[in-house]
Amino acid sequence: MSLLGNAAVTIWHDVPIAARADYFEWHNREHMAERVGIPGFLRGRRYVALHGAPEFCTLYEAQSLDVLTGPDYLARLENPSAMTRRVAPQLYGNVRSLCRVALTLGSGQGGMLMTWRYDVASEQGAAHRALVETALRALAARPGIVGAHLCLGDMEASAVQTAEKKSRPNKALTPNWVVLVEGGGERKALEDACAELLPAALLSGAGAHDLATGLYQLQFQPA
Repeated sequence: MSLLGNAAVTIWHDVPIAARADYFEWHNREHMAERVGIPGFLRGRRYVALHGAPEFCTLYEAQSLDVLTGPDYLARLENPSAMTRRVAPQLYGNVRSLCRVALTLGSGQGGMLMTWRYDVASEQGAAHRALVETALRALAARPGIVGAHLCLGDMEASAVQTAEKKSRPNKALTPNWVVLVEGGGERKALEDACAELLPAALLSGAGAHDLATGLYQLQFQPA
């Protein structure tokens, strides 16, 4: 198993140029450390886009969805720090889903992360999941691929309004489906494998809509 735990927080956003210095100071020294210090949070990683948007992607792994809806996490969201109150409202292009980990395969963490996020009509969900899981199992066996994951958004959990969320200028998008593939070798090997086994046309043909993809490089992971 590559992802730790049975739940994940998947986040994408952009940062204005003028806010970059504050953002990195906040995210590196305070925010991510605060999050992974919450009981049940197991690991956090931030990536920067090599291709696609928004520019930044953050992934937190947690023991269970109960951790993501529990009192410790909600207490932080309802009581943001002074720096969070100053920096977070400047972020835009926000996408955030609290997810159950439906499938995780692989041998570890990769320095590159291919992401797909989208929605699927409920009546197509079972067939779509079978197709994606088959593709991820094939991807996980490819040289240079070290992780392949399917995360399914919990819309009720993701929709909870908190003080931190209300401070954002725009409501975050909440995709139901998040697919992640981690590369531990050459960029081309990751891109070629994903283009062959999990192309956008395959997902769209199986019911995916509002599909967005991106390729990200690991930028920071708190100790």
